[in-house]
Amino acid sequence: MMPVQQALSWALQQGASRLEAQMLLLHILGQSPHARAWLLTHADDPLTPEQHSAFVLAVQRRLQHEPVAYITGHKEFFGLDLQVDARVLDPRADTEILVEWALACLADTPSPRVLDLGTGSGAIALAIQQTRPDAQVVAVDASTEALTLAAANAQRLGLPVGFYQGSWFSNWQPWGSTAQIDLPPFDLIVSNPPYVAQNDPHLAALKHEPLSALASGEDGLDDIRRIVAQALPHLVPGGHLLLEHGFDQAQAVQDLLGNHGFVGVQSRPDLAGILRCSGGHSPRMK
Repeated sequence: MMPVQQALSWALQQGASRLEAQMLLLHILGQSPHARAWLLTHADDPLTPEQHSAFVLAVQRRLQHEPVAYITGHKEFFGLDLQVDARVLDPRADTEILVEWALACLADTPSPRVLDLGTGSGAIALAIQQTRPDAQVVAVDASTEALTLAAANAQRLGLPVGFYQGSWFSNWQPWGSTAQIDLPPFDLIVSNPPYVAQNDPHLAALKHEPLSALASGEDGLDDIRRIVAQALPHLVPGGHLLLEHGFDQAQAVQDLLGNHGFVGVQSRPDLAGILRCSGGHSPRMK
């Protein structure tokens, strides 16, 4: 029977990264994804035949570009353990920058009302609700499959986010929640919408993730245009709209925000220093 260290060495020879191989093996062995030191202290422990087969299959799936989160069924985001699968995007660490910015905008607002558009797994909405338990958070998505997963995450985490099915600001229907939620206007609207151009060659490497949550027209900005054009009436005076976008779209999104009446428009960098989020606020009453 193959020991732990030999199994990891095999995965590296196949082309898996060390971190991903360790995460997959820890999952199969029933250990915490943070217990990488455990692998060192148990390097000579033999895998059972079932564990070995499961690890080989997991590595093969990863080598086909399937996200680790889909293979393990979980992803940590902003300190929350989220259930994740192919119904939703794999939450990225860079999106935590958007959450941090959102929380900063809400710092001086008691009992804020927050809208997360295109919630997917619920990552952004749940992170805000966890950090600001006084907030009333509403999460919207067009996908029934995404909402099923997001609502399950909320229930498991005990976070009272209100879910609605709808297309951005249109045709909202309550989804699986008895929470009493005040609807517009909101103090903050936040979104990580689709923003990849429909013919972008990078989509091939994202084939396991839902295309509807990735691609948005010829230049990737169709959904961002809809959100920016419709958002202002749904915000309180001084309320913020924050958007995640592509690595080369900051100026275009800033221009859209400015042209639709938003002020204080700016962008924030991701972990690599690339401008990845842009936002502004509605004019404040005089």
